[in-house]
Amino acid sequence: MFESWNERIKKMTVIDIGLVKLSVFFATVIMVKIFPELLNNSYPILIMFMIAFGAKPLYKFWIKKSYKNIE
Repeated sequence: MFESWNERIKKMTVIDIGLVKLSVFFATVIMVKIFPELLNNSYPILIMFMIAFGAKPLYKFWIKKSYKNIE
């Protein structure tokens, strides 16, 4: 299942990925407008989620590739 998704992702350009990010951002804005109590979470918890969800893509894109270039 994920293999076919990975093949389809390879066809996307940087602009396509940027548009996906913008659509997620605006969907989040709409959700916060509908449910304002979502913003009542404490900021340390939100920062923890940001770090947890961003760790793998950050590692895979920046760190893992730089180690391959060194070898």
